[in-house]
Formats: sequence, C-alpha cells, structure tokens
Amino acid sequence: MQNPVEPKTEHAASIGSSESSTSSPVSEIAQRARHRIGRRMLPFLFLLYVIAFLDRMNVGAAALQMPHDLGFSDHVIGLGAGIFFLGYFLLEIPGALIVERWSARKWIARIMISWGLMTVLMAFIHTARQFYLVRFLVGAAEAGFLPGVIVYLTHWFRYQDRAKAVAFFYAANPLSYVIGSPLAGLLLGISWFGLRGWRWLFIIEGIPAILLGVITIWYLTDWPAQAGWLPADERSWITTELQREKEGKKRFGSHSIWQALRHRDVILLTFCYFCAMSGSYGIAFWLPTILKRLSGLSDLKVTLLAALPYVAAFITQQVNGWHSDRSGERRWHAAIPVFVCGLALALAVIYRSNLAVTVGLFVLAGGSFYGFQPVFWAVPTRFLTESAAAASIGLINSVGNLGGFVGPMVMGYLASRTHSFTGGLLYLVASLFVSGTLMLAVGTQATVRDGSASQGN
Repeated sequence: MQNPVEPKTEHAASIGSSESSTSSPVSEIAQRARHRIGRRMLPFLFLLYVIAFLDRMNVGAAALQMPHDLGFSDHVIGLGAGIFFLGYFLLEIPGALIVERWSARKWIARIMISWGLMTVLMAFIHTARQFYLVRFLVGAAEAGFLPGVIVYLTHWFRYQDRAKAVAFFYAANPLSYVIGSPLAGLLLGISWFGLRGWRWLFIIEGIPAILLGVITIWYLTDWPAQAGWLPADERSWITTELQREKEGKKRFGSHSIWQALRHRDVILLTFCYFCAMSGSYGIAFWLPTILKRLSGLSDLKVTLLAALPYVAAFITQQVNGWHSDRSGERRWHAAIPVFVCGLALALAVIYRSNLAVTVGLFVLAGGSFYGFQPVFWAVPTRFLTESAAAASIGLINSVGNLGGFVGPMVMGYLASRTHSFTGGLLYLVASLFVSGTLMLAVGTQATVRDGSASQGN
C-alpha cells in the first residue's frame, strides 16, 4: 500500500502528465472548466468564511469591554469563548455527511441563518450563564460549516488542485481578522440607544450571515452535473475527472465510515489538529487582551495591532498551498508552519518586556501557522472518498476544534491563577510542537510497508 500522504513518484508523474498527454482541445476545456469553477465557487465560499470567522472570534474583541460591564473574570471569558466548540463538536460528523449525501447549499444556508441569529442574541446577555448558553448555541449552529465546505470542494476540484482551492477558501480566516479587528475597534467606540459598543458588535456582525444564508440557497450548486452555468463540455470533463479520481482511490482499499474513523492516519490527523487548534485559538482569542495589557493603548490601536499577524498569514497560506500542490508533498508543508509558530511563541515569552519585539514575534507566529491548514485538509481526501471522507473530515474537525475550547480556557485559567500569560503561552507552545510531530507521523506506516515490500521483491 502506498503512502496516502505522498504518492509514489510514478503515480504523481502520471497525474501531472494526464493533461499534457491529451489533445489540445481537451487541455483547453480543462483550463476553462477549472477557471470557471474557481471563479464561481471560491469567492463566494471565501465571503461566507469571512463572516463565519467574524462571528466566531468577535468575542475576543468584545472581551475588551464586556468583562467590565458584566463583571466577568478572565476565567469566565476564556470558558465562554471555548464553550463555542462544545456545541460545535456535536454536529460536525452529521453535518459533513449531510453535505455528501443530501445537499450542500441547503445545509450551508441553514447553518448561516441560524448562527447569524445566535450571534445577534449574544448582544442581549447579562449573566455568565447566559454567556455560556448562547456561545454553546452559536457553536451548535455553525457546526458542520467547515467540514461541509471541505467535502463540498471535493465535488468540484481534483486532488491536484485541492490545496490551492482550500488555501483560497482559508484565506478568509486570516483576512477576517485583518478586516474584523479594526472594524471591531470602531464598533466598540459607538453607543446607540443605550447599548455599549460590544453589544452592537454582535448585532452588526450577525446580520450579514442571515442575509448571505438566504442568497446561498439559490447561488450554490450541489454537483457539477446540476450546473447549468457550466458549458456541457466543461461539465463532462470535471465529472469524468472526479470519477476517475474516485476509482483511483480504490487501490487504497474501500473504507466504510466506521473503518475510516478507526484508520491510523485519521486518528493521527485528529490529534494533530486538536493540538494545532489549541495553539491557534489560544493566540487568536487572547491576543487583543495580551497586547492591551502590554501596551496600554486604546481599543482601536490594539485591534489594529492584533490584525498584523493575519496580514502575514494570508501570504504564507497561499504560497504554502501552491507549493505543496506543485511538489506533491504534504507532511512537511503542514508540519513546518506549526513548528515555526511554536518557536515564535516561545521567543515571545522570553522577550515579553519589549513590545515591538513581542508584536513582531506574534506576526511571525500568525503568519507561519496559517500555512498549515490548506495543506492539512488535502491529506484525508487523498486516501478516502465519499461518505468515509466526509465522516473522517467531520471527526477531525470536531475533535480537533475541541482544542479551540481547551486553548482559550487554559489560557484564561492560568491567567487568573498566575496573573500572567506566560504559563498559558508555554502551554500553547507545547501543543504546537506536539501537533507538528504528529503530522510527520502520518503515512509513515504505509511508507515502511512499501519499503519492506520492495526489498522483499
């Protein structure tokens, strides 16, 4: 059995040469189809993910005012931020399967409308219990969105184009911070109808999700065969290519959903993602508060500083996804970014007394980390297909995103106990290094078997 992460050279060569060996008209059809599908799908999905992350992480900006207004401690804020992922956890696998077996556009539309409503509801909380409940409901409402989109992209993009497609979609993640941080800073400064800025932050950022959810119902198309906007020759080409890819995966063996969930590499990817998300969300949620306490700057200036890591993240994300597709290598392209992120955080702890150096190291941490995700999500679709792939992506994302619960919660707990972010940041460093190590272990068992088999021959 071949390495599911890095296929053998002869197989990679055959994939890369498939278009060059065909006639020129077919190559032209392929180019037109890929460009048309990309232009139709990716900008809209990008916009949806921007809105998703604005609504997921606006609580980090709200935490600059909300604790004072409601009397919440760092521990309450950290726990409330993390509880989002408990609700998120429950519906991830069912959501991914619904996209594969029923309808992506209807499910994604439902998700957006419901999470938009729950985000607006956040503006009207008054107690810690209400905070926990609504954050849980926001997470439950959004559950299935990310794995659903990852599965949906496999309906439209071939494996050799997938990391670039995911990188374009994932660019919404860092750019949502670039857009959202200064926007949040401005919204925190308003006070209308007796409501403080943090309450308007939730109201104003929740409404676009509801509106875009309605648009999603008629804009997205579930399968290429249903795409009236795609010319017949292009529709035939992408359908044939995806069917050929599906048949090619059968040489890895056919997996039921249960077999896929117990697959060694799926388990490794799940824990790898858990540790990575612990580090990522721990940084993302607490960064505005850390910078505020280090600098004493205004809320607007703090949110502008907090956006800087995500400018760098956008660049590394696109370059790493493009280079991974071009080289065909996945493991090191996913592992190196989290190692660099962990190292940058460790240095930020050492140089925490110097604001300029600390900000620079946070920029390096954010910029490096976001090169990880586009490559990471190309891996499970390399050796799994259909419902097995959908369920595995749901498992990886649901368990992995529990790291989004653990990271902010541990940071908040340690900050309350020690009155310092040092211990929490070191916890995030350890999580990131474990994540990179687990990523490098993916596919190694298959490599050993291949090597043993070749020696035996």
